[in-house]
Amino acid sequence: MSNGFFNVPTPINEPVKSYAPGSKERDELQQMLRELKQQQVDVPMYIGGQEVRTGNTQTISPPHDHQYVLGHFHEGDASHVTQAIEAALAAREQWASLPWQQRASIFLKAAELLAGPYRARLNAATMLGQSKNAYQAEIDAACELIDFFRFNVHYMQELYKQQPQSAPGMWNYLEHRPLEGFVFALTPFNFTSIAGNLPTSVAMMGNVVVWKPAYAQIYSAHVLMELFQEAGVPDGVINLVYADGPVAGEVIFNHRDFAGIHFTGSTGVFQNIWKTIGQNIHKYKSYPRIVGETGGKDFIIAHSSANAKQVATAITRGAFEYQGQKCSAASRVYIPSNLYEEVKGYVQEDLKSFKMGDVEDFSNFINAVITETSFDKLAKYIDGAKADPDAEIIAGGNYDKSKGYFIEPTVIVAKDPKYVTMCEELFGPVLTMHVYEADQFEETLALVDSTSPYALTGAVFSRDRYAIDLAAKRLTNAAGNFYINDKPTGAVVGQQPFGGARASGTNDKAGSLLNLLRWVSPRAIKETFVPPVDYRYPFMGVETGEDLNATGQGGF
Repeated sequence: MSNGFFNVPTPINEPVKSYAPGSKERDELQQMLRELKQQQVDVPMYIGGQEVRTGNTQTISPPHDHQYVLGHFHEGDASHVTQAIEAALAAREQWASLPWQQRASIFLKAAELLAGPYRARLNAATMLGQSKNAYQAEIDAACELIDFFRFNVHYMQELYKQQPQSAPGMWNYLEHRPLEGFVFALTPFNFTSIAGNLPTSVAMMGNVVVWKPAYAQIYSAHVLMELFQEAGVPDGVINLVYADGPVAGEVIFNHRDFAGIHFTGSTGVFQNIWKTIGQNIHKYKSYPRIVGETGGKDFIIAHSSANAKQVATAITRGAFEYQGQKCSAASRVYIPSNLYEEVKGYVQEDLKSFKMGDVEDFSNFINAVITETSFDKLAKYIDGAKADPDAEIIAGGNYDKSKGYFIEPTVIVAKDPKYVTMCEELFGPVLTMHVYEADQFEETLALVDSTSPYALTGAVFSRDRYAIDLAAKRLTNAAGNFYINDKPTGAVVGQQPFGGARASGTNDKAGSLLNLLRWVSPRAIKETFVPPVDYRYPFMGVETGEDLNATGQGGF
């Protein structure tokens, strides 16, 4: 029973630790990195609270040292996906009926565990498994996921508070039911926080989940699952499986009880999933919720009035933090001719100071890209630019995969604003710049808006307020997260709800009430306290002296 109206703790953003030399958190993280490297972990699937090992194992290695073995995970098949669905559905009734404050307590506890005893471990696992430096791991695996837990609980409470008005003699109220069935969470390699948020934001609202992470993120996903278990997520509520995408999809998207998908990944995969769901729509008990954040070709456009140093810093941070493997990373830049040489000089100076290498060396700003496939794709585009007379590489351009998948941060200057690397999503540390005539700002805004099918993030730099206003209006639909005089990355939960439209997804804004709304099915309930006992309405009454037969009200 819920004998009270409960207020959850007011959420605040988790402070980001510095990991400066001599700091306690630096010592703890370095010790955890050593501990994890000294053991080879055997990673099972988790189905209905049980650890499932198939014997069909795949190696987990750091992208920056691909010969080193961190452990192995047990790959499943279609039968394990079916088991996960059955476990989820078996847990659904009890979980859905649990009072909301009990669910809230679980995820508030998860936030405290992650802020404390799990922080170094999850950060270290993210660094080793996904080749993130200490700071990038901290803002992702620790701080953002803590924020997701705390703020989503707050948004859940706010959502439940939204109730209809009641007229005299009745009481109207609204309940936000979990979806009828199970939800599939399909999560990416690049953000541990996204991998943690996609299944938990769904589960928080009373739903049950089958969760499949990207294979390149399984090392930290295993730690997340242990965190969820210690926080008290009941068996079967979140089931973690490792199966090939098409194998999992064949089972999930043909199941009658499939109720929705929470997705972050590539645009092509998401569009194929949407198509499959549409083809199978007649098979489902209800219309599935389709929520996805996909690709981006994120832009920076500088006005002729912009500060060159600020633009350059936004480029080097926005394009190259975490090797550009962020959906929001700056990938195309439009520089006015009057600022180009100055911006170019600052960017080249910054890139010369970059150190690249192993995550355990905290002086390295750049680490490895995630897989050999990604490495080969990026190297191909770099080689293409080297051979193209319409492109010039002004920084970087080298790569080496002998030990790790290292791509040197690379800046291409393209004469053609529709050059291939100005248009296609690369997802790596390769940035393309186009120089436009300083008096062609408005025309360039039209170019920015029309060049890419994506609309995730973008930024404008200017000291001219009229130019800022013009850019904001002309680029209204070009970015779901739009930045003024700031890099287009680094959205913070509770401050900048994240998501884009067009080919970048459904724009359901992770880290906001808008996202949680997708995981409930409202039921409006009306109670009348004294029901009527006569069907007649007042307008049917007869006035004194009225001829009933003449009006057709009497006789037959």
